[in-house]
Amino acid sequence: MIDIRTALYAAFLLRVALGMLFLAHGLVLKVLTFTIPGTVGYFESIGYPGFFAYLVILGEIGGGLLLIAGVYTRWIALALLPIMIGATLQHVGNGWVFNAPGGGWEFPAFWTLLLVVQSLLGEGAFALKVPALGAPAARRELV
Repeated sequence: MIDIRTALYAAFLLRVALGMLFLAHGLVLKVLTFTIPGTVGYFESIGYPGFFAYLVILGEIGGGLLLIAGVYTRWIALALLPIMIGATLQHVGNGWVFNAPGGGWEFPAFWTLLLVVQSLLGEGAFALKVPALGAPAARRELV
């Protein structure tokens, strides 16, 4: 049985942890460590168009910030799924363990699963309250 007294806080902790991971992965790793040109070059070296790197960087940084804030959490978690599915598929050939050369696939697969869980849970506690997409003005507050 789910404890409704603490479930909102569990969803909040998951949301913030996922948001911080995406922010770190997009900003610290891709922008500050590898640099944007380096990330574009990497994407091209594995057969993707270079502009995909910009989409992934934008998705990870923007999505991370929105998750941390709790804005449209379900939709953002779902929107980030293609990035993590792509990362999982990119690492499949490297084996299971993440410290294998090129990194394994278990961490991106787990991260993908956590996004699905977050989309099912919703934003949890301490989320910014924004009007629901398409909601009438009288019923805009999210529960």
